Amino acid sequence: MPHGLRSLATAGALAAVFVATAAAQDHPQDPRLGRLDAGARSLVAVVIDSARAAGLPTEPLVQRALEGATKGAPGSLIVSAVQRLAADLGRARAALGAGATPPELEAGAAALRAGAGTPVLAQLRRSRRQTITVPLAVLTDLVASGVPVDSAAAAVLALAAGTRDADLIDFRRAVERDIALGAAPTAATAAAAAGLQSTDATHVNAGARDARPGRP
Repeated sequence: MPHGLRSLATAGALAAVFVATAAAQDHPQDPRLGRLDAGARSLVAVVIDSARAAGLPTEPLVQRALEGATKGAPGSLIVSAVQRLAADLGRARAALGAGATPPELEAGAAALRAGAGTPVLAQLRRSRRQTITVPLAVLTDLVASGVPVDSAAAAVLALAAGTRDADLIDFRRAVERDIALGAAPTAATAAAAAGLQSTDATHVNAGARDARPGRP
């Protein structure tokens, strides 16, 4: 490398070190990260600082690092896990929008890791006015129970717009119960979703009758 280019590269590296050091001074390392070895602690702190600067929640990153430390994972694996989670939080925010809450971003990141694509997250955001933390968590739990991600996503998307969080949780429990009793995951999901939609339709029709003028 020519001397001039080498000097520029060296200056750039020194500038990067200066910026990282300044960021660390502005945001001291979380004392909980003291459980990590020095090398991993420094790299995890950089990821956390970058996430903070991007407006992403940092507590999930700290917890992921501590989880790795508790399990005795090597520092390199802990750093990789924290980096992947930070990337997933960024993808979730891109899909859910700048107004997404930290719980929504964390649930969105978990749904992405479960195999849901960003279009699913974006469609779920468009379909529901209230928070989508619970629908995202239900989707992730269904996949963890053995439901194919496409089936889980389709069911949650079909239910989320007009279903309360408590009913979505009951739906998830019904699917898990039927799977435990021997039902195929996809069939269990379809049956539970149909049952919930039928119940919702009954409630809507009953409400319409109650509101009818002249009802005795």
